[in-house]
Amino acid sequence: MRIVVTGATGFVGRNLVPILGASGAELLLVGRDRAKVETLFPGQPACTYDDLAARGAGFDLLVHLAVANNDADLPDEAFRAINVGLLLQVADSARRAGIRRFVNVSSFHALDPRNHGAYAESKREGAEKLAAVEGIDTVTVYLPAVHGDGWSGKLAFLNALPRSAARVLFVPLAALKPTVHVSRLGAFLLDRDADGRDGEVLLSDGQSGNLFYRLVRRALDLSFALAVALLLWWLLGLIWLLVRVQSPGPGIFAQTRVGRNGAEFTCYKFRTMKTGTAQAATNEVPMEAVTRVGRFLRRTKLDELPQIWNILRNEVSLVGPRPCLPVQTRLVEARRRRGVLSLKPGITGLAQVNGIDMSDPERLARWDARYLALQSLALDARILLATAKGRGQGDRVADGNSGEN
Repeated sequence: MRIVVTGATGFVGRNLVPILGASGAELLLVGRDRAKVETLFPGQPACTYDDLAARGAGFDLLVHLAVANNDADLPDEAFRAINVGLLLQVADSARRAGIRRFVNVSSFHALDPRNHGAYAESKREGAEKLAAVEGIDTVTVYLPAVHGDGWSGKLAFLNALPRSAARVLFVPLAALKPTVHVSRLGAFLLDRDADGRDGEVLLSDGQSGNLFYRLVRRALDLSFALAVALLLWWLLGLIWLLVRVQSPGPGIFAQTRVGRNGAEFTCYKFRTMKTGTAQAATNEVPMEAVTRVGRFLRRTKLDELPQIWNILRNEVSLVGPRPCLPVQTRLVEARRRRGVLSLKPGITGLAQVNGIDMSDPERLARWDARYLALQSLALDARILLATAKGRGQGDRVADGNSGEN
């Protein structure tokens, strides 16, 4: 591959360029100060932004790393000039050079709509305007804290520690907030078939390999399940009785769901629909099928309490993608494509607290994939707090009222 890299003198670039070079890729490094680039990367071809359109002819990909970072002490207009103005200037030069693929590198900070800092606002604006550029395939890649041979930003203090101590301390820190090794960005860039169909890609190390994260999550799950069983057994019994009295049928509803790695399991909930209601996604069920007490249980999410049994069986966690029915094949396939099925399902999740239900499988799968990348103890805590405050009341049944699948 022939790859153009802007902003190569920053932390990400200094770690990324050797990876791309080692793969055999032919590189062209672009910066405002060509001499600085050539000093840092001796032997690598370099040019300024003014020469990009001419020197970039025949290249396959442009990776835009140049940025005014969130820790830069700059006025708001400077952030916008670099993160929007320079971005669009480089995209236009790439288009004129005939470069087919343009990757704009951004940060997880820009994904948070509550973040109104100059950096986040300018990066969001830049990504939005880049998506409207015609004549070139564009995608924005969002990254959390990046690490390589060392650490930067808030994790830079680890560089002062002995390497073995730094690696041990890094594990719980990575469980608290997502991180990504620069090699993952390199692998994405070198993959000609990389999936950017959504216009954005979120890269992270994930938490599947973080033992600290997995232990803390499991401890929290078990603590919750045991606390409900030991302290709220009377509430469970009362709800079961109300369900039985209010409508004919069992108090507990058992249903097959799709779990981790696509394995099916039996999910237990308090029955909220009339006996005999056809099994279907909640948004396909008429409101008339929901009982009066069922509406209350769904709104308060009390119908989920019997899933403490699924938690004890390690089939469900407190936070994760909501488990769907096997008949929801579009959602299952969309989740499989995005790697979401590697996650344990949850009683609540990122999509749910943001009002995303199962009526749009592709949109839900995108949000589930976002959770896969953003997964951390801090995010899980925010999701649980949002759920406790009443957000994420669930999937809407057919007439638009609240429900939960």
